[in-house]
Amino acid sequence: MLSEDQPVGGSFSVYGAEGFLVTYEETKCAEELIDFIDTATSPYHVAGRTCNALLGAHLSPEEGISAGHSYYFPLFDTGGVVVSVGEDVHGPLRIVCAHTDFPCLRVKPHAVMHEHGYGKLNVEVYGGMIRSTWMDRPLSLAGAVAVRSADSLAPQMHCVDFRRPLMIVPNLAIHMNRKVNEGVELKPQKDLLPLLFLDGHEEDADEDRLTSLLAEELNAPPEEILSYDLNAYPCECGCLLGADNAVLSAPRLDNLSSVKACLDAVNGWDGMAGIRVAALFDNEEVGSRTKQGAGSAVLGMILEQVYTALGCSREEYLETILQGFCLSVDVAHALHPNVPEKADPTNRPVLNGGVVLKVAANQSYAGDALGRAVIRALCEDEGIPYQVFTNHSDAPGGATLGSILSAQLPMRTVDIGVPVLGMHSARETMGAEDQAALTQLLSAFFSA
Repeated sequence: MLSEDQPVGGSFSVYGAEGFLVTYEETKCAEELIDFIDTATSPYHVAGRTCNALLGAHLSPEEGISAGHSYYFPLFDTGGVVVSVGEDVHGPLRIVCAHTDFPCLRVKPHAVMHEHGYGKLNVEVYGGMIRSTWMDRPLSLAGAVAVRSADSLAPQMHCVDFRRPLMIVPNLAIHMNRKVNEGVELKPQKDLLPLLFLDGHEEDADEDRLTSLLAEELNAPPEEILSYDLNAYPCECGCLLGADNAVLSAPRLDNLSSVKACLDAVNGWDGMAGIRVAALFDNEEVGSRTKQGAGSAVLGMILEQVYTALGCSREEYLETILQGFCLSVDVAHALHPNVPEKADPTNRPVLNGGVVLKVAANQSYAGDALGRAVIRALCEDEGIPYQVFTNHSDAPGGATLGSILSAQLPMRTVDIGVPVLGMHSARETMGAEDQAALTQLLSAFFSA
């Protein structure tokens, strides 16, 4: 905690109870991440925050693209691409990318279920979430709702976020399952349905309770609501914790920590030479093979449009792509304090150890020796802490969008991110210092 007589800027430091050093800038960066996550409760809201965070102009069809300006290209409401054009357009192309989605419970159509006096929501699991962590937590709803308009081909889309506890998925009492602490399988269609309301007498149940809630929130007639895309999210805010505030705990660190760093870096670029891009894709958690995912052709189409508008030939555009450099930014696994044997024997990142360079021989993480050497040298030149992650050879890990994107847009690509504990839990844990280190690296990558 900072005392009132301490300055609100500069490079002063605060020591924790065990001598752990936390600088003001690192604390500020961590707290800004918590604030960002608190309002980025669905991919729609992440995309909205992206547009609002853009310091340049929002591109419209009648506007031209010119040097010295930034533009925002929306990706079907749940992603976006920020393109910042330097004063000299004939410079390097550098891209940072992340994803806006996260494992969660997604609401199905015709979702309300009336059983035994309870009103539940019919949901499905999105991504590889740790199901047990969603039990007994206050949950809210966020996403988008389509409302009828005068043009049937153009319904009005509205973001909605209830921002209050609406639901809960209750556990079964231990008295009814004495072996629960030995592990229990949670079946999504039976065990993960959130309790939304009490019916009382079933014959009086409101069959359209969810539609009524949405209509009230949007101040629209219920019959005008055509469809929705909603996800449940934990209501609890993120926080700093630990005896020295060295740890950050929050929902959706995967992958909003990366989204925030990408936006901060592109907005902080000096804009001297070349083009810098922050590309935020949806659907990484389910494979990226969608129109707004990294597996689509959308980023290449946007970049070709930009380079063509700036007077480049297609040959010049293709040459620039091949010479470009991309950082795929997604979280990495930190060494677990209670299960260290799950980590690789020699490459085991720790919280507050700095940015992680992710390496996989099977290319589930993008990268090669030259690309990793460039990022390592950049970190050492800028005094940015870094570490390396590889999977334990007996436990194949996950993947991210780096390899998928680099196959669509062939350029040197390296996977990096911050180390976290509890990846894909309803609430994840990272080091409070690491967000600042990631932002510093992405900024240096853009400016070098």
